[in-house]
Amino acid sequence: MEQKKTVLVLFGGVSSEHEISRVSAASVLRQIDKSRYEILKAGITKEGKWLLTGSSAEAIEEGAWEEDRTSRELLLSLDSDNKGFWARAEGGWEHIGVDVVFPILHGKNGEDGTVQGMLQIAGIPFVGSDTASSAACMDKAMAKAMISQAEAADQARCCIIYRPGCDPAEAADGADAFFGGQYPLFVKPARAGSSVGISKVKARKDLAAALETAFAEDSKVLVEETIVGRELEVAVLGNEDPAVSKVGEIFTAGEFYDYEAKYDDIGSRTAIVTDLPEEKEREIRETALRIYRVLECRGLARVDFFLTDENRLVFNEINTMPGFTRISMYPALWEASGIPYSALIDELIRLAVD
Repeated sequence: MEQKKTVLVLFGGVSSEHEISRVSAASVLRQIDKSRYEILKAGITKEGKWLLTGSSAEAIEEGAWEEDRTSRELLLSLDSDNKGFWARAEGGWEHIGVDVVFPILHGKNGEDGTVQGMLQIAGIPFVGSDTASSAACMDKAMAKAMISQAEAADQARCCIIYRPGCDPAEAADGADAFFGGQYPLFVKPARAGSSVGISKVKARKDLAAALETAFAEDSKVLVEETIVGRELEVAVLGNEDPAVSKVGEIFTAGEFYDYEAKYDDIGSRTAIVTDLPEEKEREIRETALRIYRVLECRGLARVDFFLTDENRLVFNEINTMPGFTRISMYPALWEASGIPYSALIDELIRLAVD
């Protein structure tokens, strides 16, 4: 009988997406096959403290896990002879061996290559892309540049504004001139997820304030033209020979798919696309694969597009650790493509070991 692999599910993080990470982790913990894996749970508080916890999925989702008095301080071992972690124990420290880490961390300090770099140095297999790929995909400006250089996909026009030495009013003048006074525009932090810090700007007078909102999340900001069209997504799964799911579509209740529309507004919904011509679906999948390979992704990613009324396919963004909540598109797309949630987790763990 095959020995169970020990999988550590890592959640939380010092990020504006801390709460979504907890919800994603709780969903994975409910779906993972406990007959196949020994499950460990570790949370990172908003203050950056790592804790090994025995809390339930419900307590993790609700945030009550931090009050669990049985939780223990956890340290990552960088010793190649003692791969894994050290957990505080009575009278000292206990070594915790781990076969795979599933870092269900969204946004800064988790999805941007920081945690991936530590795990790579520690020599512990983990679900998802490596340090360089995670960093490139998290940085919208960097991803755009790499995709443009490779001519992998059509993209929205944008300009980049940096915080150091920036006067928001002057920067707003420059952006206004760059787009020739055309509105609306989208202002986005370059390295934030879940649409945190994004503003839709309809007039010049609101541009400086939108820059300030984005700068609160990141020191680098993109100002993009508005692309009007259907919001489509596909899920990619694999390492050297990745597969692409069916195409999904977002129907947002708000003006755009911001944080509230994604997680709080019951009027927003997603669906599997059934009305696209076969050649357009093929184009979407092939473009997603090109982007995935150009950015050297591994394990998984969700690739987002716009499809305009003129049938123009425009790349929007890529997410290397998409949400795994009960309403998230990534597991839903694979469910519709014939891979149930539990089997998807199995495959991600296998890919991490590979």
